[in-house]
Amino acid sequence: MALTDMFLDADDVHPIDLVEHLAEHHAWEFDRVHDDRIAMAVEGQWRTYALTLAWSQADETLRLICTYEMEPPASRLPALFEALNAINDDSWGGTFTWWGDQKMMVYRYGLVLAGEQVASPEQIDTMIHTAVTCCERYYPALQLVTWANRSPEEALKIAIAETYGRA
Repeated sequence: MALTDMFLDADDVHPIDLVEHLAEHHAWEFDRVHDDRIAMAVEGQWRTYALTLAWSQADETLRLICTYEMEPPASRLPALFEALNAINDDSWGGTFTWWGDQKMMVYRYGLVLAGEQVASPEQIDTMIHTAVTCCERYYPALQLVTWANRSPEEALKIAIAETYGRA
């Protein structure tokens, strides 16, 4: 069954209600923090990612942040920032940033639904999938930059390389 089939009259469904139903559908751990906010944990290959989606009625935007803890050595922060700039140049859907005070790597994305547009379950599912996929794609490169003293260029070749064939 398509995700949209679960919501016959989506015009009356709050975006965070859709996220909650998706979390239940995928069996993700979640907490409806507020009427306009939900937090959940999504398991990836490298780690579990913390996602928060929040609806802002003021600017009609569904905001997503996907975070994971990271404690890079201070001496590697310039290389980390260089890697993040290169990653963001390559990423069209969202952006990465480093929240130093919280020691968190963050992927952010906002879905603007101005003009009373309604997000479909598929759009929201794609947002979440894209966030986790991007974090998974660049996680090894960021680890190489921060812990293996690799240059951002060298580390990103690993993340950007496409795999062909079948094992």
